[in-house]
Amino acid sequence: MILIADSGSSKTDWRLIDDSNQIHQCTTQGFNPYFQSSDDFLSIIKNELLKSFSSVNLNTTIQIFYYGAGCGTDAKKEIVKQALKKEFPDSTISIHSDLLAAARATCGNKNGLVTILGTGANSCYYDGMNIVENSPSLGYVLGDEGSGAHIGKTFIAAYLNKELPEELSNRFYQRFQLNKDVVLDTVYRKPNPNRYLATFSKFVYQNLKEPTMVNLVANCFEELFEKHILKLADHRALPLNCVGSVAYYYSNILRAVALKKGISMGTIIESPIAGLSLYHQENKI
Repeated sequence: MILIADSGSSKTDWRLIDDSNQIHQCTTQGFNPYFQSSDDFLSIIKNELLKSFSSVNLNTTIQIFYYGAGCGTDAKKEIVKQALKKEFPDSTISIHSDLLAAARATCGNKNGLVTILGTGANSCYYDGMNIVENSPSLGYVLGDEGSGAHIGKTFIAAYLNKELPEELSNRFYQRFQLNKDVVLDTVYRKPNPNRYLATFSKFVYQNLKEPTMVNLVANCFEELFEKHILKLADHRALPLNCVGSVAYYYSNILRAVALKKGISMGTIIESPIAGLSLYHQENKI
């Protein structure tokens, strides 16, 4: 039995492939070990994952492949592993970064450039087996260019600085009733500020008829290419494959910026979970 997880800061997609090759799937809230503890993750497993798979006998040896945001170091991987070990003590557990999930889902066993554009962002060169070059993801404060948090942060800063067209600004206020004090308190004092900032990306997407919003997103993607993609090996020769809701829903703008930068685009998918399932079924690892 194989259990695969693709976890971002906002949500986690799970697929369970049982011994008869039947696929069971569910979605739980996201998890990031940079912002949450092992106990937080264990609570998600108990209260969401196990309830979703209540019809499946999980009291057996399971191969668990967990791919997650924030799982780039051994210390952060251990936070995830501790929670999984408590609930699945007899299972074999492999913890990998969400970037490797994106690479395996889009490239399989071939080499290519890969970028995650969801709540956060990350980019790499993948040689068909491993990530051999990673443009550093510095998080929503110092980086994450092109991500939902970056787009949301750029938008809310423009709103608070009164840089948006008046009609658009009024539309935003009527919907969210936000002022500077509320935004700053939420960003600097409350949990998961990256998720909070990313929520404003949805408003941007819903208002793409406004040239201001198109330009805002394009500028965020320009930063992505300049700071990350154009610094990767073979970036002129290999296609760029993208995973995540931001890449998927803003794909037209992303392709236009890529063309401007001389980068060819490959696969763009919203979620890697289907590709990961196929990868593990074919490779038996």
